Amino acid sequence: MEHTYKYAWIIPFLPFPITMLIGFGLLLIPRATKNIRRMWAFSSVLMLSIAMAFSVNLSIQQINGNFIHQYLWSWTINNDFSLEFGHLIDPLTSIMSILITTVGIMVLIYSDNYMSHDQGYLRFFAYLSFFNASMLGLVTSSNLIQIYIFWELVGMCSYLLIGFWFTRPIAASACQKAFVTNRIGDFGLLLGILGLYWITGSLEFRDLFEIANNLVHNNQVNSLFAILCASFLFVGAIAKSAQFPLHIWLPDAMEGPTPISALIHAATMVAAGIFLVARLLPLFIVIPYIMNLISLIGVITVLLGATLALAQRDIKRSLAYSTMSQLGYIMLALGIGSYRAALFHLITHAYSKALLFLGSGSIIHSMEPIVGYSPEKSQNIVLMGGLTKYVPITRITFLLGTLSLCGIPPLACFWSKDEILNDSWLYSPTFAIIACFTAGLTAFYMFRMYLLTFDGHLRIYFQNYSSAKNSSFYSISLWGKETSKVINRNLLLSNLSKINNKVSFFSKDTYKIDDNVRNDIGYFSTYFRNKYIYTYPHESDNTMLFPLLVLVLFTLFIGLIGIHFDREVIDFDILSKWLTPSTNFFHPNSNDSSDWYDFLKNAVFSVSIALFGLFIASILYGSTYSSFQNFGLINSFVKKNPNRIILDRVKNVIYNWSYNRGYIDISYTRIFTMGIRRLAELIHFFDRHIIDGIINGVGLAGFFMGEGVKYMGGGRVSSYLFLYLSYVSIFLLIFFLFFHFSLVNLSLVIS
Repeated sequence: MEHTYKYAWIIPFLPFPITMLIGFGLLLIPRATKNIRRMWAFSSVLMLSIAMAFSVNLSIQQINGNFIHQYLWSWTINNDFSLEFGHLIDPLTSIMSILITTVGIMVLIYSDNYMSHDQGYLRFFAYLSFFNASMLGLVTSSNLIQIYIFWELVGMCSYLLIGFWFTRPIAASACQKAFVTNRIGDFGLLLGILGLYWITGSLEFRDLFEIANNLVHNNQVNSLFAILCASFLFVGAIAKSAQFPLHIWLPDAMEGPTPISALIHAATMVAAGIFLVARLLPLFIVIPYIMNLISLIGVITVLLGATLALAQRDIKRSLAYSTMSQLGYIMLALGIGSYRAALFHLITHAYSKALLFLGSGSIIHSMEPIVGYSPEKSQNIVLMGGLTKYVPITRITFLLGTLSLCGIPPLACFWSKDEILNDSWLYSPTFAIIACFTAGLTAFYMFRMYLLTFDGHLRIYFQNYSSAKNSSFYSISLWGKETSKVINRNLLLSNLSKINNKVSFFSKDTYKIDDNVRNDIGYFSTYFRNKYIYTYPHESDNTMLFPLLVLVLFTLFIGLIGIHFDREVIDFDILSKWLTPSTNFFHPNSNDSSDWYDFLKNAVFSVSIALFGLFIASILYGSTYSSFQNFGLINSFVKKNPNRIILDRVKNVIYNWSYNRGYIDISYTRIFTMGIRRLAELIHFFDRHIIDGIINGVGLAGFFMGEGVKYMGGGRVSSYLFLYLSYVSIFLLIFFLFFHFSLVNLSLVIS
């Protein structure tokens, strides 16, 4: 067993050779490398599968043995300073490594088909392997410097993958936004690491926790400075895990390929911040101010992410805000000391969100034949609807992922979210009320997304009908190049009168197309028949469906590892056994056991909230809406309600708040972006006209003085020497007088 732990360092290094070989192959023998590109995909899956086997083996040994292993070797030794690198294998490392490898394998298999048409296929797999390797290196790190190195590598990989289609201006802007926002957090993390080393003199986790705890308990360190250092460490986690107020990069990161969105949201980028807080929780827990800050940021992020997801039209952006909200739950659990519940929700959310993102990729893939390779259209849920009969397997998997995230039993997220809600009641009723309210919002916006995507009929959104006699069918390739084919749409526009069933999405209007108009759309298929463009959506290939089915199994059964009741009734709490070594550092705020009565009482309350959110979403966005409207129930209620104007205004305020991202991005643009530009312009003006003006003025004054003196000398050297000595004498006289008065004033002050 010790021998196995000793060579655990191989886990993060297994995916690295694939990245290096693909890179050298594309550089030296590009044609041969591209001809065998499927082999590189298979090799990537194989190497990550070996890493997964190592991780599972180590986890089984930990569950059975309950001990932590650390292996170090010296890298730099200089007098009193010693820097050691190595790997730390504990329950947290095991959980994260299994998450990264399992989700990573599914994403790699999925990407083989999803990216098969892309010219950057091999570049994508090189980045993907490097991303997995960097994240595995981060979670196995034994000290803060090693974490910081891999932390930056993870950020670099996310920058490359978010901007993978860098010729698209939106994608280029998104990766820059993610880079700049995370640099703020990384700078804070670096300051925190340096401050912590100044306090403790160590960077190794075990020594650092022990020394810091002793110093804080014995009041041997300035409490303000300790709080400041811990806050800087937490700033790094805020940026990486997209917590308020550094969450703005996450929705824009959806401009990258969908498989990357799944990996970022499930097991890599955003999970890195959660991992850092969980790793440093033994340090944070002795500083109550930091724990309060973590819980406060968590509960704000929970509510903000849910409200911003309410009216989003982009399916991936809506899922991004959902991730932000769910990570807020995990951060809230860590802030209240509920270590077990936080890691439990990290596990369940990772598999459910990976399923949802890969499912959204399948939906986008099915919509592209209709709208072209345009993310603005293929990802817009307002243009979807009625996809159930076209993509039945994707629909079932997406529904299970949606219900899991809503907290419907017996799916995975129900068990973990319910535990967080219960622990939050013990910590703060205010936080618990916000968390429970957000659980209802989660059910509402997730089911809204599902209904708009799969329920009803296929919708098409038209603009400027009167001027669209001969419009162009635009197709944006994955490299950002626009192509246009002119199509006569008179036949389709002549049937606009057949459009019925107007559906109101808060303050925006869309339209449903009846069967006759939908048949007229077949005109497009005759034009593009030779280009393999289909009229209707179609189900994805088996290579993309296989990861979805595997993730469905995880979504259905992964919650069983965390079920914990009274040991006399059931003893199946694998997660508690797994986390036993880590919880020796501190005492978490979660209950170790509960009986069936308490469980059912809490479950009924949380499930009722989720079902209420599902019910409201089904009324507003489901086929039930049409039934109510046909009977005139909604219209009669609105007309008879004297406060309908107030209700409409409130509805529009909520919609505008959500659709405009809470006006946070706009505020940041005006305050920071435009403010920094104006400051730069002011400094530029000051430098050019004031500083340069003084320098140029001195030069001009010297020039004119020289010209004047030139006519005073008469050409005699003696005259020049006389003037020179006169100037020097005057200067020395002024200098000595100034020096004398300064000494007199100083003596007066001293006396």
